[in-house]
Amino acid sequence: MDYKKILEEIAVEIEPLRHVGRQADYIPALAKVNPDRFGICITTTDGDVIEWGDVSEPFSIQSITKVFSLSMCLSMLGEKLWSRVGKEPSGAAFNSLIQLELDRGIPRNPFINAGAIVLADILLSNLADPEKDYLDFVRELAGDSHVDYDREVAASEREKGYINAAIANMLKYYENLDNDIEDVLHFYFLQCSVRMDCRQLSRSFLPFADRRSEFLFGSVRLTASQVKRINAVMQTCGFYNDAGEYSYLVGLPGKSGVGGGIGAVYPGRYAVATWSPRLNEKGNSVMGMKALELLTTYTRESIF
Repeated sequence: MDYKKILEEIAVEIEPLRHVGRQADYIPALAKVNPDRFGICITTTDGDVIEWGDVSEPFSIQSITKVFSLSMCLSMLGEKLWSRVGKEPSGAAFNSLIQLELDRGIPRNPFINAGAIVLADILLSNLADPEKDYLDFVRELAGDSHVDYDREVAASEREKGYINAAIANMLKYYENLDNDIEDVLHFYFLQCSVRMDCRQLSRSFLPFADRRSEFLFGSVRLTASQVKRINAVMQTCGFYNDAGEYSYLVGLPGKSGVGGGIGAVYPGRYAVATWSPRLNEKGNSVMGMKALELLTTYTRESIF
């Protein structure tokens, strides 16, 4: 498969979308990002790296980090994890308070904000040094010690994080939050602030695609069955209330973030990362979604 030629063709075809959508300007630090960037990087299970565009510019990966949090929590708790968070598509906005109230404090899945806040609470309870241990795991996945938190972004999110604070308070009311609310929110926003470029993000998703290697990074060990289940949750829940559209158009397990990034996998073959800050009304990258749709169309490689 000539992925290099395919990426070049994709770049030409999506060019008319370069100015469609807008970045997540409700987070002040993200509002300052140049919205007209685009990059895409494929890392294959054979070790090949194919890329195009702005692949070396770091960006805040935001909710994509929820895949890493889920991996750590599933490694720690196993099936017990699902007593505190569900694994069903939300069908609602990623920060819905109404859905959390209807579900009586059990978030619908680990990728909506309520679910990820519960994951942050679990990590706070189980890690000796949560901020360091979490970052160490992410760095090991990416194979790069330069990956780091962006504390300006984290502070910016906390400054405007009124809905997330309301979510945390509701979780506390329903006794699904063990730690101090402010401590959980601080750690949650810090996780979301992690900065990577497309190369690092693609590499960090490769363990979810590589069926030949054991998933073992530091103390985080997942069975092949658990990796399969994480991929399943990515497929059904990774794009919030755009998950059905994404599955229909793309057909790869993946996770988006409002920083404009998307990480996805074709199990057994490759991981791919895209970045373009302009988002659609559901909070997903316009150019990134289209690029992945074209990738699976041109290659005829998807899970379906």
